[in-house]
Amino acid sequence: MEIVSTVVGRTWTDGEPRPLTSADVMVVAPYNLQVRVVRRELEAAGHGDVRVGTVDRFQGQEAPVVIATMTSSTAADLPRGLDFLLSRNRLNVALSRAQAVAVLVCSPRLVEADIRTVDQMRLISGMLGLMSNTTSWPDTNSPKE
Repeated sequence: MEIVSTVVGRTWTDGEPRPLTSADVMVVAPYNLQVRVVRRELEAAGHGDVRVGTVDRFQGQEAPVVIATMTSSTAADLPRGLDFLLSRNRLNVALSRAQAVAVLVCSPRLVEADIRTVDQMRLISGMLGLMSNTTSWPDTNSPKE
């Protein structure tokens, strides 16, 4: 909710400049239960126009702002394992929906996994690479426009 509130009202330029609205934000979560929780909280905060769903729901769709939530705090908490949550294909689909800003909400502890296979090592390595090329949110040096 905090991230949505931070971006709504900022200027979006795709032709004629205009303020971003809740309808310009998409939240991607890996699990249906998380989708329901996020949707309920956004509606309660007055952001009911935010599209919330899983990667599968948003195939082919775009939004100026995409927030991808990783849901679990540690690899040990993952109900469907590393292969599902850190899948390069799923992360690519989730983050590439963004036309301007992609926000990845995750715990840095998510990469502290008990790696058992080369494939899992690749997944963790990919996530580490993704996390190393990021800026913490919110960027307090950026003006609200």
